[in-house]
Amino acid sequence: MSYLIKPTGYKAWLNLPQTEMGIKKIKDFFQQNLSSELRLRRVTAPLFVLKGMGINDDLNGTERPVTFPIKDLGDCKAEIVHSLAKWKRLTLADYHIEKGYGIYTDMNAIRSDEELGNLHSLYVDQWDWERVMSADQRNVKFLKEIVQRIYAAMVRTEYLVYEMFPAIRPVLPQDIFFIHSEELLQKYPTFTPKEREDAITKEHGAAFIIGIGNQLSNGEKHDGRAPDYDDWSTVAENGQVGLNGDLLVWDNILNHSMELSSMGIRVNKEALLRQLKICHAEEREKLYFHQRLLNDELPLSIGGGIGQSRLCMFYLRKAHIGEIQASIWPEEMRREARDAGMYLI
Repeated sequence: MSYLIKPTGYKAWLNLPQTEMGIKKIKDFFQQNLSSELRLRRVTAPLFVLKGMGINDDLNGTERPVTFPIKDLGDCKAEIVHSLAKWKRLTLADYHIEKGYGIYTDMNAIRSDEELGNLHSLYVDQWDWERVMSADQRNVKFLKEIVQRIYAAMVRTEYLVYEMFPAIRPVLPQDIFFIHSEELLQKYPTFTPKEREDAITKEHGAAFIIGIGNQLSNGEKHDGRAPDYDDWSTVAENGQVGLNGDLLVWDNILNHSMELSSMGIRVNKEALLRQLKICHAEEREKLYFHQRLLNDELPLSIGGGIGQSRLCMFYLRKAHIGEIQASIWPEEMRREARDAGMYLI
């Protein structure tokens, strides 16, 4: 069900031509910085993959991919990607990428089951990235190091926006705050996961929540994760569970937290088998991606996605993602948004 936040007195800082110019500058500058920070080369990505190979991202396991038959393949079904979480790891292997280096790509997806609103659209565009790592880097310290590098690129990009449009002043703190999802639960035991995200991000300006997908002490998950890409079940040196997380910033326009990136150290063979068992999805072991991983044909890696439209929305102080990208919205939402000063493309 769609839901619209209507900020009181909202008025866009930039007109449409200025917005389009800002989007172009932000995307060009940020991806160049991301590439330099993590030593990533750009690769071309698919819009769809064959169904039944285990390559598409299952997200929370309930979202239905858009599918269509391929005439020249005997009506075999293809799926529009949800993300490229597993495809990238296959590409690292096929391109023989060395340790310490990786790839990034412009990912375009359709998520037809998305609940539409200020931050969620049917159309998803993000920088999907993946980097080869060594076994001794499978720890929280390395995860934090990569997060800090990505966040540094975000801070630099915000300053670029300020130079272009001096009325839009930087708000991101210089450093990002780290907290585990279990610590966050203990800090706010009566809050919902979303309320906990809002509280910690408002307090610190930017936060990275570690450990997404594993069951917490209250018997619930902070949020869902598929069992076959992020490692959310490995116990770290400090006793905390999970080697993945979400990067959030506080958005003063919507007065809510905004998730800009989901990322993590990927499953090795042991974590894959453990998580498939936890999720009662052992049948996936026979799929193409899973077989290549179990047969030691894929490198250890860390990777994630960074929302392009959300990043531009945050930097340009927009109240709705439809002010950044062209998509389909309920007519009632378009009308209400227009009345509230949000003009959807």
